[in-house]
Amino acid sequence: MSHFHPDLRIARFIPQFSFGPKISAAMRASKPRTKPAPADVSIANLEIAGPVGAPPVGVRIYRHVDVGATPVPALLWMHGGGYLFGNPEQDEAGSIAFARELGITVVALRYRTGPDNPAPAAVEDAYAALTWIAANAPELGIDPSRIAVGGASAGGGLAAALALYAHDKGETQPAFQLLIYPMLDDRTVVRTDHDTRNARVWSAKSNRLAWQSHLGQAPGSDGVSPYAAPARRVSLAGLPPAWVGVGTLDIFHDEDLLYAERLTDAGVACETLVVPGAFHGFDAVFARTPVAREFFAEQVRVLRATLLPPTAIS
Repeated sequence: MSHFHPDLRIARFIPQFSFGPKISAAMRASKPRTKPAPADVSIANLEIAGPVGAPPVGVRIYRHVDVGATPVPALLWMHGGGYLFGNPEQDEAGSIAFARELGITVVALRYRTGPDNPAPAAVEDAYAALTWIAANAPELGIDPSRIAVGGASAGGGLAAALALYAHDKGETQPAFQLLIYPMLDDRTVVRTDHDTRNARVWSAKSNRLAWQSHLGQAPGSDGVSPYAAPARRVSLAGLPPAWVGVGTLDIFHDEDLLYAERLTDAGVACETLVVPGAFHGFDAVFARTPVAREFFAEQVRVLRATLLPPTAIS
């Protein structure tokens, strides 16, 4: 593997650690911490109807206060946490920034996580949120033809799974996939040639526990649904355009670039951004570094180009 990016060299002092069952359970039980909403962005928590036979789904909605009467695009955002833990509040800064810089509405999903809620719980929750946004678009001030799905890590994998799920349902279709170092392929767990010496934040051991909990079966085994591990999908044709961003030190680097290549081969427009010397979650750990700011700026750029083309700007 390559060396750390110059902006991230301090990461060599971060000890390698793994999330075990006890730490994961503690994180699920912890209450999210938030700051007061900024003056220019409103934040609201709602509960919406969940999948049939399942509990309600929580969403946290971010909207710029200066948005007028014209419907705006939306981003359905899924948080990371390896399907083991996590919440919308952990990505609050990014959700606020998307709403502020693009004038879009961000709907951040509070989906069910493992091990008590294995797949397909998460993707079913995500689909419930997607269809709710589309069905309530007039009341929400959202353009239902411009709903992107996105997320980081497990959230990126869930966004990819949701795109597959929605495609197969043939009802509400996302306009775009924003896949930030997405967790896509359980078979990475069983690789024997994977050099993870400079991996940080998310280890091979964490990945194994996460996939085991999410799948409810051994990672790499037969019969894994692509709604749980999108890389298992045979055909990626017909999916919405995508953007995939990942670092060279990320444990998901290889599976992400292969998925992006397969999207392109299937005729799906897919742009990639590979950050040399960046590890998993580098932009969250060192958010103020130039490389992290540039990484986020690229996400803003591609969302603007996709959701706010010149003809859609009032």
